[in-house]
Amino acid sequence: MPAAVPPPGEAPPRVTVTRVAISRSRELSRAAARRVQAASRADGAEASGLSRLLWVNALHMAGDAMVAVSLAGTLFFAATTDAQRGNVALYLLVTMAPFAVLAPVIGPLLDRLQRGRRWAMAASSLGRAALALFMAAHYDDLLLYPAALGILVLSKAHNVLRAAVVPRVLPPALSLTSANARLSVFGLATSGVAGAFGAGVAWAFGFPPELWVTAAVFAVAGALAARLPRHVDVPAGELPADVLSTAELPVTGRRRRRVSPHVVLALRATAALRGLTGFLTIFLAFLVQAEFADGWTATLALGGVALAAGAGSFLGTAAGSRLGATAPDRVVLVAAGTAAAVTVLAAIFYGFGMAVLVAGVAAVTNALGKVSLDAIIQREVPENLRASAFARSETFLQLAWVAGGALAIALPTTGWIGFTVAASLLVLAVGLVLWSLVAGRPSPADAPTTPVGPQWT
Repeated sequence: MPAAVPPPGEAPPRVTVTRVAISRSRELSRAAARRVQAASRADGAEASGLSRLLWVNALHMAGDAMVAVSLAGTLFFAATTDAQRGNVALYLLVTMAPFAVLAPVIGPLLDRLQRGRRWAMAASSLGRAALALFMAAHYDDLLLYPAALGILVLSKAHNVLRAAVVPRVLPPALSLTSANARLSVFGLATSGVAGAFGAGVAWAFGFPPELWVTAAVFAVAGALAARLPRHVDVPAGELPADVLSTAELPVTGRRRRRVSPHVVLALRATAALRGLTGFLTIFLAFLVQAEFADGWTATLALGGVALAAGAGSFLGTAAGSRLGATAPDRVVLVAAGTAAAVTVLAAIFYGFGMAVLVAGVAAVTNALGKVSLDAIIQREVPENLRASAFARSETFLQLAWVAGGALAIALPTTGWIGFTVAASLLVLAVGLVLWSLVAGRPSPADAPTTPVGPQWT
């Protein structure tokens, strides 16, 4: 279509810096949208259904980030200094503790759900949409806590279901490690944008409107989840796996199948890293409030921690996905050892800069550990046990985060004390993993499948 020509005698629109900037921004936004869409469909992801799962998970993490913004505002920053610890402790008690008790039931139950997984994922998102609206109506009274409990449990249920669904939508051109890394990268990017947007909405209009937007995000995620491919719900002879020990445990009606010791040890090391992440999430928030009296300074300090953690997660996931199958056993051990060493240094030479460094390193090593664990599960676990292994390992890692957050609540808000306790427990956990490795060195004969991947070295 030819460009519009101004009528005779009328001057063409003036070219201004603002108009050029707006035009250029539109071009860049469209180009970025095309690249993101192409990346989500690459390597056969569109045909297999992985592309749809990418967007479901991205909206899931975006909604979780916006819920975190609302809870931070109502439970932490909106409270007085003396009430903050009690509010967050109550939040952990009401939301985390019940899930810690129910997880041994929820995880295996969702793990065994082989039919209707896409509908279960859709229901979890729509349930969170309804609870977000409930939170908006009760954001300033005690009914906020049971609503937060419901959102948290449904969020964890979604994570377990997603872990079991990924192998069912895996395109032939991708490994499970690459698929999970792509899910993480998309989710981290979306949650960062959504968290910033939610904070802006809350600042401008208040927390109820921010929760209304959150409900809309969850509703869209639920609609997309219902459109996942039908083969997600087709049983494929999946069996329950035991990822916590090398001994078979009886289960009513069936027996959990033993997995390779490589998986068990990698899960233990990764759980230590996830526990450190949970500890830092809660402890550093209190530490900022204790060490920075000025509101703007505290905001900048907390923003620095969040930036270090977000950048670390992104870099760790990206680096881990490029490692491929290159010695994931060693990577997960090196990651755990590095996190322990840096935490020890922070305990000895404590300063807030060291705390930010630990947050960044913990995020990088946690992401590397998770990607390496995924690679080990893919390498060591038979296909009929793989979905169960992913679901159960994800449940265990979430419980480790809960334990770390609870430890942060129990400790005084003194930097060197907190990091000393965290460093001691992390060194102990890594030491136990190394002792288990030396005491019962995994060998090909220990694994349920052949061939088995490279030995621990």
